[in-house]
Amino acid sequence: MSGPAGDRPGAAETPILGALRGHRVYARRWVFLLVLSLLSCSNATLWLSFAPVADRIVQYFHLSTEQINWLSLVYLAVSIPFGVVAIWVLDFVGLRWATILCAWLNFAGSVIRSLYCMDIGTQDPFAFLMGGQSLCALAQTLVIFSPAKLAALWFPEHQRATANMIGTMSNPLGILVANLLSPALVKKEEDIPLMEFAGFCESLFIEFGVLGALVLGLYVDRTKHFTGALKIGLCLTSMVSVAFALVSQLQGQTVALAVICSLFGLFGFSVAPVAMELAVECSFPVGEGAAAGLIFVLGQAEGVLIMVLLTALTVRRAEPSFSTCQDGQGPLDWKVSVLLMAGLCTLFTCFLVFFFHTPYRRLEAEASASPSIQEDVCPAVEDHTPHLAAMPEALPWDPTTPSTDAAGSSGAAHS
Repeated sequence: MSGPAGDRPGAAETPILGALRGHRVYARRWVFLLVLSLLSCSNATLWLSFAPVADRIVQYFHLSTEQINWLSLVYLAVSIPFGVVAIWVLDFVGLRWATILCAWLNFAGSVIRSLYCMDIGTQDPFAFLMGGQSLCALAQTLVIFSPAKLAALWFPEHQRATANMIGTMSNPLGILVANLLSPALVKKEEDIPLMEFAGFCESLFIEFGVLGALVLGLYVDRTKHFTGALKIGLCLTSMVSVAFALVSQLQGQTVALAVICSLFGLFGFSVAPVAMELAVECSFPVGEGAAAGLIFVLGQAEGVLIMVLLTALTVRRAEPSFSTCQDGQGPLDWKVSVLLMAGLCTLFTCFLVFFFHTPYRRLEAEASASPSIQEDVCPAVEDHTPHLAAMPEALPWDPTTPSTDAAGSSGAAHS
């Protein structure tokens, strides 16, 4: 075995490359990924547990619809400023402490949310609900882009996109759980047909998104075509957004809307893990937390701006409509808003396709440092050189010195 990669010409010495040289992957990395995925899933379930049954929550807690909406919007409000802090925690304090802090915030937030229901004599349920949701929102900033960090530290190169996909897609799975579980637990019979269709469309969006992400993750792990997969996915998403803008204005198109929501998830939602991996590749040697975190924070800020803009463009329908709001008023006309959304999606996609070209800097640096560093097979028989034991940062359940004996749970990958 040759000397350290940093001693070779052209191999820049960075903390990330230093962690990559001569490391071994371990089978328990899948357990760590499962724990992180469950944490992200539970956080997303807490996020939108009120939204699917907002009318019943309003009646039970005697709150306004605006207050209930803020229980979900607080996640967006918190994620923008505190997302920057979470980037620093993830890259400089470490994945271990970020995961521990996230778990405790998630736990504390869920407990505080339930205090009012324990009959402790308070007259202000909103304070407890908002306080708990705020802590859960802080937890989201620590877990939402952790999969990119975990994939880089614990997984070999040919499994990173798949690991990132599993960790990233666990968050929308939590949203799916909230949309299916909340209406099942809190029922109002006259609202069920319209609410199960809305929940059904969102379920299709998430399910097809997870399915597409699974296939796409395996594909880019083998081919490394991150940019091509992203561009094709967003081009198809733009076409679907135009179809949604047109079909949503028609009556009796439930099947078409369900198909469009499925295609939205299959083409658009599925590229999220690929986009995270591509952000890490093109920004190397910037830390994975910073790269994925900035994508998340900027995406949240852009989402807030677009949501405010689209809402401002709505007007009350003057002509009779096939649906009404709970307050008896006519529904809002979203025609201009959905057309603008389709136009923005198409414009941004064209800009990406024509002007975004980047080398895969992390893969190039790793190839220069050690061509066989990520092989998930046993080393050649004639190679008897001892392996370096540079392990990535341990999570709270990981021993300080991992076992490397034959009976251990280590993977078969060696440098």
